Amino acid sequence: MKSTPSTLTPRRIAEYCDLRLAPLLTPGEVRTLQECLADLLERNEYPPYRGSGLDLKILAERLGMDASRLAHVRSSLQPIFDAVARAVAEYRLRSEPKSAAKRAPATGTAGAHRKVPASPSPSSSVRKGKRPGRRPKPIVEFPEPLESTWDEPDSFGAALRLHASRHGETIYHLYNAVVRPEDGVHRSTLMTWGRGAKAPRSAISLEILQRIERRYRLPEGYFAAKTGGAERAPGDFNLDEIAPAERRRLAWHLPDDFNRRPRREQTQILDWVRNVIVSGSTDYRRYQAAMMRQRYAVRFACASGPRRKSSIATAEGESGIINAPKRLNDEMAEILRFKTSTFAAFGLQRNGVWGEETASQKVEHFGLWFGAFAAPQKSEVQGFGAHPRLLTFAMMIFPQVWDWYLQWRERRRGFYTKWEIDLLSIAAAFCREETGWLRQTPCLAGNLRVIDGLISEQDIAEVRADWDGACDRMYKQARRRIKEIDRVARIHRDPFEPILPVLEASSPVGEYRKITEEILRRMPNERHHPRSAAEAVRAFLLLRIGLHTGLRQKNLRELLLCKRGGLPTAERRLEDMKRGELRWSTRDQGWEILIPSVAFKNANSSFFGAKPFRLILPDLGKLYEMIEAWIAHHRARLIGAAADPGTFFVKTAKKTSTNAAYCQNTFYEAWRTAIQRYGIYNPWTGKGVIKGLLPHGPHNVRDVLATHILKQTGSYEQASYAIQDTAEMVAQHYGRFLPQDKAEIAARILNQVWEAA
Repeated sequence: MKSTPSTLTPRRIAEYCDLRLAPLLTPGEVRTLQECLADLLERNEYPPYRGSGLDLKILAERLGMDASRLAHVRSSLQPIFDAVARAVAEYRLRSEPKSAAKRAPATGTAGAHRKVPASPSPSSSVRKGKRPGRRPKPIVEFPEPLESTWDEPDSFGAALRLHASRHGETIYHLYNAVVRPEDGVHRSTLMTWGRGAKAPRSAISLEILQRIERRYRLPEGYFAAKTGGAERAPGDFNLDEIAPAERRRLAWHLPDDFNRRPRREQTQILDWVRNVIVSGSTDYRRYQAAMMRQRYAVRFACASGPRRKSSIATAEGESGIINAPKRLNDEMAEILRFKTSTFAAFGLQRNGVWGEETASQKVEHFGLWFGAFAAPQKSEVQGFGAHPRLLTFAMMIFPQVWDWYLQWRERRRGFYTKWEIDLLSIAAAFCREETGWLRQTPCLAGNLRVIDGLISEQDIAEVRADWDGACDRMYKQARRRIKEIDRVARIHRDPFEPILPVLEASSPVGEYRKITEEILRRMPNERHHPRSAAEAVRAFLLLRIGLHTGLRQKNLRELLLCKRGGLPTAERRLEDMKRGELRWSTRDQGWEILIPSVAFKNANSSFFGAKPFRLILPDLGKLYEMIEAWIAHHRARLIGAAADPGTFFVKTAKKTSTNAAYCQNTFYEAWRTAIQRYGIYNPWTGKGVIKGLLPHGPHNVRDVLATHILKQTGSYEQASYAIQDTAEMVAQHYGRFLPQDKAEIAARILNQVWEAA
């Protein structure tokens, strides 16, 4: 089959200019370039080139434009001028007189010389339109292979050269056969593929690979497997109407032929990816996504840890994050000292202390509590509208304040949850006799101010007159409200819902393990995509170590690293830091994880008995191979020029994020991203391994481990060993042990009687 004629027309040139050049240049400049392109096409004249690129200096002189303006948009100009050049070349080839191209028939073997006319004169050759050199090889749709067997190459470039040579073609000729003028792909692109210098990444490049596979009758995905995965998502999908941040997230999960699919199908694909992969199609996820757009809170300056960028309320009537006034911030700092210090201040009593994570969580919860009162009434949050300077922790002593907040929470969510019970428990604890912080701080009554519609002058006077009596009333009211809400509270976030397909499998751990195998199968080529390969190894180790240890997120992300041959950190030092360490055990000849019991959230649990957690990781399923590769070069590649945080897991340091240490949010996102890319089965791309799986974080791996052991043994005690907890906690929060699972275990035991008979 001969090559198809160029489809480039003045209308296509106009469409390209409107789409790619209009956003970058003025209307007059776009019109000038469009007229120039159409004129070159009409007169079949080549554009000015310097090497393989446009000669912008000559082009600017012809158009009367500034060369710097053209240099600024070179990447957008090059494709359309290349298309014009290809169209001109094809036209000139088609327009040659066939009579002038006649040659004497070849004789003898394939290597024999052709007969040529005797003493041809240059002038006569030019007059007849004869081109010097060999006649171009005709293009056929499916060339016959010269060899039917071959040694399978390992690299993509070698495979491309092999199969082109096997069919008697060069990369140069292959380009003419598979690349169309409208593709905008330069011949040098395929040449670099053949040399192995680059690998295809864009959607059009992946489409050309599929054309080559069809041409050489190779299995679908043959060349894609040789490239070792993509460095990043293709960037040339037709998603111009979508914001760049969302476009990058969506592009990972779109099929390679997305641009060629009907508009209706494209919309269907985008909706599925948004609802299932990006956000997770649960009722709670949809509620969470809507509420995250409604920013409201009070930010305390005394809070520790990194802060995320948030929308600050700048105009009256606008909700957002507001900074806590000095008095309110001082009160928050006093509570933190009371609940986190080693000893309570002289004259004060307390019942229990807050760890660092708990204190950070309480600060966030208090910020949301006060944020509801500070948010304007006419905003989307529909708060109370109190001035921030009127807010004080002493407000918590009034039952009517809590009733307004509880009703506001019910209006927003539609029902009550355990969140309201937890907040009321804090209110009761603050007002409890002898150990309550509010009860022991009567001086806070002086901070109370009138808030119209909520706290009156009479209310303040009564509280100041009898502070202990007011604390007793609030304590009793909180206990009553807890019982009433507990009766009607609903579970909004089902922790099992995202991983339900895994928990329903006969072997939950075996089902979840498929994700790690998918990571290995799609591991990017380290030579072409070093950073992408490092991130894939990190994702593999995240899931594998999580499955082997069942650790909570905090213990996993703060795990220190001691390289093989290094001096391990002393156990006393680890206790002071409240962190664990991955180290090489010379005694057991394996990688060991050692974590002191004080580093765990449930340090006082009977599971530990004040003893450290110690586990030797098994050398199974390439785990040790990946650990060694991660420590040797992948980990340092992701850290780059940033400071080494000393932890085993590090995030990718970039210009906008120079800190390589994980925090709670970034670690959660890393796990969630691994599930989105490798775990969730995508029917549009065929990637992913578990149908029905939804995005989730690292905490769900504890549910997987507990449920797996329950299904195998029926023992809550043994299930608790896998997640460093107690049987009671497994029964309440972690294990999904249904009646049919219990009946199956009993049936296995009873059936042995009949099998033995």
